[in-house]
Amino acid sequence: MNALAPSSLDPLLPSPLEPVEDERFTRYGVRLLLKRDDLIHPDLPGNKWRKLAPNLAAAAGRPVLTFGGAYSNHLRATAAAGRLLGFPTTGVVRGDELAGRPLNPSLARCAADGMRLLFVDRATYRAKGEPEVLARLLRHAPPDTFVVPEGGSNAAAVRGCAELGRELRDGGVDVAAVACGTGGTLAGLAAGLGGGRRAVGVPVLKGGFLGGEIRTLQEAAFGGPAGDWRLDERFHFGGYARTAPGLEAFAEDFEARHGLAIERIYVAKLLYGLVALAEEGAFPAGTALAAVITGRPDPGQPSAASR
Repeated sequence: MNALAPSSLDPLLPSPLEPVEDERFTRYGVRLLLKRDDLIHPDLPGNKWRKLAPNLAAAAGRPVLTFGGAYSNHLRATAAAGRLLGFPTTGVVRGDELAGRPLNPSLARCAADGMRLLFVDRATYRAKGEPEVLARLLRHAPPDTFVVPEGGSNAAAVRGCAELGRELRDGGVDVAAVACGTGGTLAGLAAGLGGGRRAVGVPVLKGGFLGGEIRTLQEAAFGGPAGDWRLDERFHFGGYARTAPGLEAFAEDFEARHGLAIERIYVAKLLYGLVALAEEGAFPAGTALAAVITGRPDPGQPSAASR
């Protein structure tokens, strides 16, 4: 088995920090910058690289089992890493009803990269952290399999994402914003930014649970709270993988203004939220505001209200 370190995949680090002129920000004296984490690696872009790399280093070439939904960027990145570095992967997919259907393009990519897909009902998926449930799932994976949590978010991943905060701090950023799924990226980003700067998270799921998850992750990674961060939960558009005509129109307009293809599930919601916050006066004049572009559009992901 090829046990190469993740660094052998030659990531582009630090990722570029690009200023963009957008009158929806400049009219308030706010300077918008795009942190192009989507350019880190063609198969493991953005926060997926930052969270997976320390976990794969810990796995040291062993098989990996992890978790995600039908459109999970994390599952695709893990499958790609397995193909590139030569280790077996198992993906536990939420929704046993998907087992009898043709694979969507996202899951088809996972399968093409060699990932074994294990579809489970939602009750089992919610209980995946319970020892007996996890043990049952591991029976479908090779011996000595290393478990990576959903979204890759654990203490190692959070410490990996702290480097993102340090890169932004060194780039002169005052406020850094990121879309949030499991909260690991924000937990590390806020810690790396250090004093005098703040982080804003835009959850793409509804439910109001994410603050507690972030505090738990920071406790595990750093021994307690780290950095100045807040969440704004108004921009999930109904939940994960859900969108709306207004969001689609916004994304198309941003693409036309700046020549950048916008991923809909995370990045579009982040940018939409930042425009709204700027209009509300959330950023004082003179603020250098960085939006973390965590990924690229994928043809398998929904781009209209669905699911």
